[in-house]
This record gives sequence, structure tokens and C-alpha cells, in this order.
Amino acid sequence: MDADYLIIRDVRDADLDSVLVLNQSEVPHVGSIDAERLRWYADNANYFRVAVSGDELGAYLVGFRPGTAYTSPNYRWFCERYEEFAYVDRVAVATSARRTGIATRLYDDFAAAMPRSVPIMTCEVNVCPPNKSSMEFHRRLGFEQVGSLASDSGDKEVAMLLKHLR
Repeated sequence: MDADYLIIRDVRDADLDSVLVLNQSEVPHVGSIDAERLRWYADNANYFRVAVSGDELGAYLVGFRPGTAYTSPNYRWFCERYEEFAYVDRVAVATSARRTGIATRLYDDFAAAMPRSVPIMTCEVNVCPPNKSSMEFHRRLGFEQVGSLASDSGDKEVAMLLKHLR
């Protein structure tokens, strides 16, 4: 992956198969999805962009704002507590693109795409099972933990994170 020739752009239908493969390669750090759910994201997310270099997919980020008919418990947790926010639902970086700054560029692009009225960016990171590298990454970006949420079965827990944009 040549980060010097990286382009961040809106997802295209032709990208969806590659995005799905990348997503599934990152489970359990991101939730498993199928092609139907990925299509739903493409049709409903407020932000769904990919980072590509030539024909190679390096990463993607899916984000939502309040008011979307999205049933994710993590998204709903933020909706219940904050009036306006930019929520990072999922992000994945290909092995070949790690440590190139690609995720930081996607987060910056997501923040820049938000209206000035959006004061915070939110997301969650697995703490059970732990995703230490993701937690460190988010702390470096200025995210702070504002809560936690465990799954009904108790086998998964996420740290709810927030970063002030303005």
C-alpha cells in the first residue's frame, strides 16, 4: 500500500466485495456482517468512505449522525446521551496499510465532513475481548472513555469513547 498515493473517496458499489472481505478479516475487532448489512450501510450511513491506492483497498470507515434508523445498541447508547454527534460505527485497515496514518486520515476526513454544529465524535472499542491497539490509537487521537456497555450475554464489553471536535 503506497500511502503517498492514497485517495479517500465515497464507497462505490464496486468496492463492497472488498470492504466485506476486509471487514470479515478484522472480526472480532469489528462485528461480523453480511453483504445485505453492508448494502444497508452503503444506502443509509451518513458517511461511508474508503481509502484506496490504485485498485487496492487500504481501509474504510462507516459513520452515522443522530436520527438514523440504526438499531445498534452502541449507536443507541450515544443517541440516548448526546443530542448531536458524529458516530464511528466501524473502521478497518488492511494489514498492508497499517502504521501508514490511513486510519487517522479517515477520522480527520470524517470530522471535516461534519457540519460545525457537530461538537463531538464518538465510537466504541472492545475491552472484552480486548483490542489494545485500537484503544491506544483512540487515546492518541484524543478520545476519552465516557462509559461502557456489555452485551446481554456478558461475553462482550465495549468502552464508549468521545472526542471533542470544537
